[in-house]
Amino acid sequence: MRPRRFVPLLAVVLALSGAMVARTDEGAGSERDPLEGFNRKMFWFNDKVDVYVLAPVASGWEKVSPRCVRTSVSHFFGNLRFPIVAVNDLLQGKVKASGSDVGRFAVNTTVGVLGFFDPASHWGLIEHREDFGQTLGVWGVPPGPYLVLPLLGPSDPRDAAGFAVDYALAVTPFFIEEYILVGARVVDTVNERSFVLKQVEDAKASAFDYYTFVRNAYLQRRHALVRDLADTTEENQQLYYPEFDREEKP
Repeated sequence: MRPRRFVPLLAVVLALSGAMVARTDEGAGSERDPLEGFNRKMFWFNDKVDVYVLAPVASGWEKVSPRCVRTSVSHFFGNLRFPIVAVNDLLQGKVKASGSDVGRFAVNTTVGVLGFFDPASHWGLIEHREDFGQTLGVWGVPPGPYLVLPLLGPSDPRDAAGFAVDYALAVTPFFIEEYILVGARVVDTVNERSFVLKQVEDAKASAFDYYTFVRNAYLQRRHALVRDLADTTEENQQLYYPEFDREEKP
């Protein structure tokens, strides 16, 4: 499965979600948004797609699917990110973390029935979330200006450059037909959105300027991830790149 940043619409949801946990000083990050005019237009477009397409479908999925089913689906797709995470761990010099992720994949793929369950967490193998954008940040590459991409959502030039590398690391696009990958991305996107319906709605209602709210949350979250200041364990990271609390997984 491709890295989550390649999942159409999912990044939009995740970015919206980040507003729920990050502190959002209204002035923070404004100096990194010289493309604000373009970004606001893309943000508006992404939000409309979410409101009129993604959220309604996810709401229907939530109503017909027990939480345990949706959680298992989430575990399955998360398990497929193993190559991306493990390699970026190594590129950042985190040998122990990479070993833990290799162990998680082995345990969850076998004992966890192809990744639908997560016994590895109960065995002390902590989940990590790494991507090549973070790796570039660790190497000292500056992020550049804030950038909102159509459907993919909040990003910056550094993270955008990391997409191609993470795509290659995902491995599966090289031997699985594109139409299967597209279908899998749709399922993953809808499933993840179903966990955060109320949280996103509340965030929209409470924000004075929702664009600024999401932008600042995203910038702060990525800054924290690059410097390992963010808690990225399964217990506290429920969704992303930015994350926030959602329904607790069993």
